[in-house]
Amino acid sequence: MTNAILYLGDTHLHNAAAYLAGLMHLWGWPFDYRPSDAPLSEAETGESRRLYIVSDYPAANVAEPLQRRIVDDVAAGAGLLMIGGWESFHGLGGNWDGTPIGDALPVTISSTDDRVNCDRPLLVAKIHDHPAVDGLPWDARPPLIGGYNRVRAKPEAEVVLEAWRFAARRQGDAFEFEAAGSDPLLVFGRHGRGTTAALATDVAPHWVGPLVDWGDNRVAAQANGGDEVEVGDLYARLLQQVLDFVRRG
Repeated sequence: MTNAILYLGDTHLHNAAAYLAGLMHLWGWPFDYRPSDAPLSEAETGESRRLYIVSDYPAANVAEPLQRRIVDDVAAGAGLLMIGGWESFHGLGGNWDGTPIGDALPVTISSTDDRVNCDRPLLVAKIHDHPAVDGLPWDARPPLIGGYNRVRAKPEAEVVLEAWRFAARRQGDAFEFEAAGSDPLLVFGRHGRGTTAALATDVAPHWVGPLVDWGDNRVAAQANGGDEVEVGDLYARLLQQVLDFVRRG
């Protein structure tokens, strides 16, 4: 029987995919996985799913008829989440703009390179209360990330998190920080009866940055056939809440 979750990308289970795959295994969520260099097959889209996750997986790997099949499944009630990366959104080789899956997302994707790589402080800020992010210390302990894809939220979408960029410099014994702009980071929407979401940063190195260690307690996880990872408990809780909201609709 086909598992309820289809996870596409993040290189492979011995690389970036080990993070999200390991956590889903820890939560007891069965999933089917396809690495970034393996095109999606017709058999893998032959049954309805509860959740489709696309992360660092190029649009060229999903033939248009299969994309339309996925979008139809979302319209019927499945969830769709795209996670940021060099082969997500437009990125460098993602090229999801103008595709059926890209058009179903709650954001408008650029037709040119949308990667934002930051060497200065890049903080995550909660903009609105939402079940996917509630209960986490956004004000007392805002996490940092290393980069993201710059997208625009569609008018009917809900922006829940933003990425805030800061310029920083040292003045004597102190550091000064100046806000340098912000962009949507976590956006939710609907496509038919299904929930859609765009998380514009990555959940694995390098763009995930210190977010992967968010929290005081450590969580160890390992998917079947994957490497073991150790992450912060707040990072794990955030991903669980986001994925759970999208798959439940």
